Amino acid sequence: MSLEIYHNPRCSKSRQALALLEGQGLEPQIINYLDSPPDAARLEQILDLLRMQPRDLMRKGESEYKDLNLADPDLSREELIAAMVAHPRLIERPIVIRDDQAARLGRPPEQVLELFA
Repeated sequence: MSLEIYHNPRCSKSRQALALLEGQGLEPQIINYLDSPPDAARLEQILDLLRMQPRDLMRKGESEYKDLNLADPDLSREELIAAMVAHPRLIERPIVIRDDQAARLGRPPEQVLELFA
C-alpha cells in the first residue's frame, strides 16, 4: 500500500493527522507541499480523488486569496489550480492519498482514517 500525506509541519491539524496515521502503524510518504508543491496535473488528480472543486480546497483566509481576487466567479478551474501551484499556501491541508485511488482532507484530522475503514 502506498500512502502520501501533503503535510505542513507547522499546522496542528496536519500534525494530528500524521500522528493518527502513525498510531495505526502506517508510515506515509511525507510531502511538505510548501517546499514541493504538486504540479497542475497532480493537483487535478488530487481534486478528482477528493471529489472537490478547486475553491473547495483553497484556504480562503490566506492573503493570496484576496490579493489574487480568487473569489472571482469568472476564474476558470485551470486559473484556480494555477494559483494553487504558484502559491501553495492556498492549498488546504492535510491531504492523505492511499494507493492513488482514494484521498481525504484531514479536516477534522480523524477523516483520514476513513481511508482504512
